[in-house]
Amino acid sequence: MSSLPPSGRASRAARRCLSPALACVACMSALALAPAALARTASPSSVLATSQSDESGGAVGKPAVSATVEQCATALVQSERSATFAGEMTTIAGAARMEMRIDLLERAPGEMLYRTVSAPGLGVWRVSADGVKTFKSIQQVTNLSAPAFYRGAVRFRWLSAKGRVIKQQELRTPRCEQPIVPSTGTPPAPPGSSSAD
Repeated sequence: MSSLPPSGRASRAARRCLSPALACVACMSALALAPAALARTASPSSVLATSQSDESGGAVGKPAVSATVEQCATALVQSERSATFAGEMTTIAGAARMEMRIDLLERAPGEMLYRTVSAPGLGVWRVSADGVKTFKSIQQVTNLSAPAFYRGAVRFRWLSAKGRVIKQQELRTPRCEQPIVPSTGTPPAPPGSSSAD
């Protein structure tokens, strides 16, 4: 697990950690593999690649791109708070491979704009395997601050066989809200008070 050392209020990003990426999984032409289930207790980022095609070789039954929140876990303990973002894209004519990148955006209450959070593993382009028609990337970020709002900025690129970008697009996921943590402490008894008569 990669993490940045905390540095007080100077950087909220320093209190986050990003789990390492799992391996890419390519769906073989003769096999029908179900996508790997995202365990609630696990905190890895993963890149999943699957293939679905009709008789003409095109992608079927899915939109060209999507960006979603797979999970938004709130908790009293900071280390147990997490958000899982996913992007999915399908191939287009002339594309030899696809690439996807997920960045984490954060907004504190009272702020108008989201800002990009830097952490190891974020902002990395993931590349599809050869022959993949539908490409999905999932990233989970843990140790989130509260109160705060988080979104994923998902970028998509389609590349030619020579590596030239022939199309690109960006979407933002719905937000994951980490609410203010209620106080659970019991106030101390006043000096001199006693429960005994």
